[in-house]
Amino acid sequence: MAEQSTQSIEVDAEPARVMSVISDFPAYPEWAKAVRETEVLATDDAGRAKQVKLTLDAGPIKDVYTLEYDWDESGLGVSWHLVKGQMQKAQNGRYALEPLGGGRTRVTYTLSVELALPMIGLLRRKAEKMVMDTALKELKRRAEG
Repeated sequence: MAEQSTQSIEVDAEPARVMSVISDFPAYPEWAKAVRETEVLATDDAGRAKQVKLTLDAGPIKDVYTLEYDWDESGLGVSWHLVKGQMQKAQNGRYALEPLGGGRTRVTYTLSVELALPMIGLLRRKAEKMVMDTALKELKRRAEG
């Protein structure tokens, strides 16, 4: 099992607004720089995305992969795992939202990625940190915008 990385950021938006940005997969290419294309392959009974195919182009890292999502009934979290990927053997992630009051939300992002090609742990953690840092900042900008 790969080690997890975790980061948090505070967003000047209500949790419902933040979750609406997270769950709007067709809009990801508009604000998530590395995401070139998304396709919702399946939805759950509530109409939320269950499986999503993503095309990623983050410079040297390019991948097409499918994630399966599990939405918290509270509306304050979503977790996912890799169904199929080219460059990845495994991916597990989670966004957890914590209402802070005054229209603010703490977003905690946890991510674990296992690549098909071996990578030194230090480099993998550095790459995860960069991906998470960028994702959180882009999410914050979109939710506050």
